[in-house]
Formats: sequence, C-alpha cells, structure tokens
Amino acid sequence: MTSVAPRDLLESTAELVSIPSVSRHESVLADRVATQLLRHPWLEVTRIGDNVVARTALGRAQRLLVAGHLDTVPPADNETGRIADGAVWGLGACDMKGGVAVILDLAEACTEPAVDVTWCLYAREEIERDENGLLELWEARPDLLEADAAVLCEPSDARVEAGCQGSLRAEIHLGGVRAHSARPAQGRNAIHRLAPVLDRLSRWRGRNVEIDGCDFDEQLQAVFVSGGVAGNVVPDHVVLSVNHRFAPDRDSAAAYGALLELTEGLLEEALGDRVVLVDAADGAPPGLGHPLLAALVELSGYSPRAKLGWTDVATMWAHGVPATNFGPGDPLLAHHPDEHVTRTSLERARVVLGALLYEGGQAPGQP
Repeated sequence: MTSVAPRDLLESTAELVSIPSVSRHESVLADRVATQLLRHPWLEVTRIGDNVVARTALGRAQRLLVAGHLDTVPPADNETGRIADGAVWGLGACDMKGGVAVILDLAEACTEPAVDVTWCLYAREEIERDENGLLELWEARPDLLEADAAVLCEPSDARVEAGCQGSLRAEIHLGGVRAHSARPAQGRNAIHRLAPVLDRLSRWRGRNVEIDGCDFDEQLQAVFVSGGVAGNVVPDHVVLSVNHRFAPDRDSAAAYGALLELTEGLLEEALGDRVVLVDAADGAPPGLGHPLLAALVELSGYSPRAKLGWTDVATMWAHGVPATNFGPGDPLLAHHPDEHVTRTSLERARVVLGALLYEGGQAPGQP
C-alpha cells in the first residue's frame, strides 16, 4: 500500500547530484533530506549533526535498517548532475546518490511494510573512519539504529555484495642524509631508498580468501609519496603512503602485522625508518544467514558475491547487526570521472528492496 506515487529516479538522482556534499560539507543535502522525510506523518524523523534517521513505528515483529551515506569524494570536473543516454552522470551518481534517491523514494512510498523500517542517511563515510557519521549515531543515539538486519545501499549493480574487506592506511618513513646534489656521495638519498620498497610492493600478490562462497581478493597499493628539500639537496626523508584491503578472515592488527613482515630487511633503525599505522577498519564476513538478508538474495535473482572494498556493513556487524550491501550503480564506476548510474539499475534496486519490505515480495507501485 502506498500514498505517494514512485518518483522518476533519474530526475531525483540528478537533483541530489547537483547538491554539493563533499565529505564534511553535507549540511545542505542533509537539510534537503530531512525536509522531504518530515513531510510524512508515518515517519519519526531525528537529525543529529548532518545525519538524518527516519523510523516507522508499526509494531512489526522485525525491523530492517536501510542506510546510505550523503557525502562524496572531491569532484573531478563532474560536479553537476546531467541526464543522458538513460543514466545520470556526475559526482556521486553511483556512489551513492542513486542509492539515496531509492531510499527517499521508498521511505515516502512504503507506508505499511511488513517490517518496521529505519531509513538512515548519514555523513562522512568517504573519509577517516573516526569521523564517520554512522559512528556518531551509534555513540549519540544507539537506540535509533537498533535493527534485526541492515541493508547498505552501496553501489552493487542491484545484486547482493556480501560482507566487505577490511582497510588500513599506513605510512612508510625512510630516512637519509642531506648533501649537495652535485656531491651525492656525501649523503644518502631517502627517495632513492624507496626503489626496493616499491619493487616489493609491485611484486606483492595478495591472498584470495573464500568465505561462504564469496571470494575476497586482497590488494595493496602505494597511494601517496612526499619528500624532498630543495632542487639542489639530497633528500633526507621520504614518506610513502600505502592502502591495504584485506580479507575479513583477518582483523586490522593481523593485516598490519603482515605489512610489517613485507618491509622486513628494508628498514634501517639508525636512519629513523618506521611504519606508522594511520587508519584501520576491520571488515565483515558475508553474514547472510538472517532471513531478511537471505530473502534479499533470493529476490535479487543472483548469487551473492564479495564486496571488494570497505563499507559500513562492517560497522553494523561490529554492533551485532547482520548486514549486506545492495544498491544501484556499477561499483566499478565509484569515484570515477565518468561516474554514472542507469535508470535500469535504479529501478531494479527500487523493485527488489520494495519487494523485501512487503509481504509476498510485492513491490510498491508494481502490478
């Protein structure tokens, strides 16, 4: 049963894309989301910072939390949403304003679902873990996030991507000795010392770990380099930043230990060499045993696959709530300059999630 006709999801997504919301600057979009949700008397709406939570209170036997983040990565000349070729193009279209559009559409269309629903739109997912808006909600109002199961509307091409990889960022600091660049033998070039480190990283082959039929491929990449003193000085310090995506059979401490093992024999204590852990977040196993999540897999029509990347499925898992990823958009287009999401993917995500919310798999607005 619905009270509002389904919206045109291309138009809704394009509107959301055109509201800038780079991490830490989500307030205007949070205003827009809160205003829309407050129109509906069947929803109890709470805003904490730039996080907006809307809940039904129908006394159902189970509660499903459906969540999406409001923020985007910085733009790449793709700030404005545009509709072309049956898709919305622009920053965040895929990751994950298409998912937010589906959430908002279902929140106002589903007035009598078979389960109680918590709709959660939160800030700062794309940056450091300790700033995550979902963590802010868990700390301030954990009661708002109580649920039997959760769906994160991360881009997954409208199929279930189960669990998620863990993620850590570390800095490899290498020292040297300054000298005049015309007489380099009098010094030790810290930047040159990166060569064997980069060689070892480039030859590294991560594990492939199968968990509950889902294959998690590990990755390790150098992502930043900083160093240098002046154009005529042999540098005495360099920092290499690396990002490691690890399978959820390990925690971040074990993954960090593996990174330290990789650098063995390359660091010199006398030069101040060291590896510094900057940020880490554990992953989550597939965890599809809950009936609501098992039903989502069946409704999707596809076998689940592993989520290659970190998502807040791990946050929900850490708080005892089984969760999975399911949303519109090709995950390979996330953070891409040509980021876009198709009408087909948006509408399929709406139909499948709507079917999950209603008894008998009947999606709102569908024959």
